[in-house]
Amino acid sequence: MNKWLIAAMLPASGLVLSLIAGCTPSPIATSKLDSSTAIHPSNTPPPSESGVVSSAASIAKAAESDSEHGHKSGQHGGVMVSLGRDSYHVEAVIDSTGSIRLYTLGKDETRVIDIESQTLKGFVKAESDNDAKSITFEPQPQEGDAEKRTSMFVGTLPSELVGRRLNVTIPNIRIDGERFRLGFQSGQESHGDNPEMPDMLAEGKEKDLYLTPGGRYTAADIAANGNTTATQKFRGIKSSHNMNPELGDRICPISRTKANPKFAWTIDGKQYLFCCPPCVDEFVTMAKATNDPLPEPESYVKN
Repeated sequence: MNKWLIAAMLPASGLVLSLIAGCTPSPIATSKLDSSTAIHPSNTPPPSESGVVSSAASIAKAAESDSEHGHKSGQHGGVMVSLGRDSYHVEAVIDSTGSIRLYTLGKDETRVIDIESQTLKGFVKAESDNDAKSITFEPQPQEGDAEKRTSMFVGTLPSELVGRRLNVTIPNIRIDGERFRLGFQSGQESHGDNPEMPDMLAEGKEKDLYLTPGGRYTAADIAANGNTTATQKFRGIKSSHNMNPELGDRICPISRTKANPKFAWTIDGKQYLFCCPPCVDEFVTMAKATNDPLPEPESYVKN
């Protein structure tokens, strides 16, 4: 039987292949941290000789225990973190190259503020790792910032952490003489409890996937999708996975969760709906690997 028809006929609780047993939404989850959670030097975990923080689990636990609620995405598509009971905000943006940008904002999240220029020491831990690694954020003033002040800090992830789900903690950031701890979670998340999930594609691989035709994925499809990648097109749109679609709901061809009309992609001249960008990656990859007809978009319905 045609493998695409088999995929279309699978029950909603099944997944298409072990290779695609999960999928990963764009960055989610933020932490709300206030002045009462400021880190004192005695609480800052010392790095080992290798530069790896020995008490990584305590870092992640601290960030998670301080989390009170999530904020909407910022204007740069990052996660918004509140400081000092919403007195200040920081928008954290991680791009596909591993660069992390931190934008400082006021009580009003639309108001940019510049703060004392300083080098920030942070710790980052991937969800499945035991140890955290240190990371440095350097001030990078934007136009309009006052002398010796900055409204942006930039750091770079170790290459082995790019594209993974992360806990990031910065024990000490000074704002107008006050000290705060900044922490947030960002990266990938699997569907349900399934630990198997595809990694986000590196920038070069993603461009190659989306901007070159192959199999049932044509040059006309590329043009119809705006000559861009899924990461670029859906930047700032948060994935929210509904694991229990109702009868008649459109479902994602990959995860079998409820499809989101915001994540639409044209393949073989037809518009398919997905739950998140990584599922688009998987379906386009499969479409480029075959010349067989694809199931109709309407066939992906909960029944």
